[in-house]
Amino acid sequence: MGNPKDGKIDKKEQTRYCLYARKSTESDERQAMSIDSQIKEMTILAEREGLFIKEVRQESHSAKSSGLRPVFNQLLIDIKNGIFNAILTWAPDRLSRNAGDLGTLVDLMDQEKLLAIQTFSQSFSNNPNEKFLLMILCSQAKLENDNRGINVKRGLRAKCEAGWRPNKAPIGYLNVMNENRISYVVIDKERAPTIKQIFLRVGNKGQSGRVVKAWLDQIGFTTRTGAKLALSKVYKALKDSYYYGEFEFGGKRYKGKHESIITKELFDKVQKQLIVPPREWHKKIFPFRQLCKCASCGASITAEEKYKKLKYGRFKKYVYYHCTRSIDYDCDEPYITEDDLVQQLIAQIDDIKIDEKYLTDQMKKEIERFHLLRGEVLHQEFLSGNLNQFDYPQKEPLNRDMAKNYLLHVLKAGSAEERVKILSAIKTKFILHNKQLSIK
Repeated sequence: MGNPKDGKIDKKEQTRYCLYARKSTESDERQAMSIDSQIKEMTILAEREGLFIKEVRQESHSAKSSGLRPVFNQLLIDIKNGIFNAILTWAPDRLSRNAGDLGTLVDLMDQEKLLAIQTFSQSFSNNPNEKFLLMILCSQAKLENDNRGINVKRGLRAKCEAGWRPNKAPIGYLNVMNENRISYVVIDKERAPTIKQIFLRVGNKGQSGRVVKAWLDQIGFTTRTGAKLALSKVYKALKDSYYYGEFEFGGKRYKGKHESIITKELFDKVQKQLIVPPREWHKKIFPFRQLCKCASCGASITAEEKYKKLKYGRFKKYVYYHCTRSIDYDCDEPYITEDDLVQQLIAQIDDIKIDEKYLTDQMKKEIERFHLLRGEVLHQEFLSGNLNQFDYPQKEPLNRDMAKNYLLHVLKAGSAEERVKILSAIKTKFILHNKQLSIK
């Protein structure tokens, strides 16, 4: 090798090659030895041709998109800065399968910063014919890459249309492989019953994802790899239509040929339970939470709002009451709607104990409020003709029947705040069992 201080530099050192080897991450198994093979073959070629390799660089990255290969990007920068002025690589498609990187290479040749590209079978220099050939070969590689992508997508669509989702089946199913590709899907008999129980617990019992997760950990449920099912995976499973026989792929829905674990009705019921409306802290009032206890475990009753999406984007609100499961998180008591709870309470109105004095005082306040409204807001001529029937004798005592009727009125038509006040007049204790309200 020559000494730069003498002014004598070996001719072969004037062309400073970087040996660049690359394999695509899209097929790592088939290309596992390709980088070592490229380096070995190109090193032998360099020794045979007397080429000076200043550095060897390698990476595992696809070349179908420009600007995404860190090692190659640094190589281009080093060529611009004069560290290298030639590239040694196995074939043109190792350098580029896209127009962006190809254009950068040709620009560097035009600027005479890249003097040569040497491949195993040919070389390219700053010559119009050779640059044109380089562009043709790299463009051909891009065409092959594009066609491969189209063929892959077509194959995936065909598999979907045949009823098989072309990726890993969710937990509860097993992929049957054929020549390293997913052929069809079968039920995982060990885990499928537990997956079904997850849907039943959420859909029929109103259990939350966290309660289900705690139950899964308690029974020792694990994935195929032996890991516990994470909370995020619980919710992902609950939202996956694959379990009732349909799946989405590439923005389209398909009917699967795999065996269903649950019904569509159960899946829809679970989706209603999973809708979480925006929270307004300290603003929601659930008047019947203190009315009864859970008959199975003795825990308190709590409530939550659920929303059903209607046509044209609107939502309908439902209020459900259920066991808090603070004593037994595995409590089997199902939820009950607020409307059903009110109807059952009204049906037992004659058998409950009420604070007649409290109801009488509340009713008097309502009558006084009404008279104030009549005197200050409504026109006297309208009052004389229409509202005289509301003039109750102020000194007449209110009996139990009138108090009971007032209670019924508030239960049927009162606001949440009015119901909270009026329910304090009920002295009877209730229990809730299997969606039935009964006196304790």
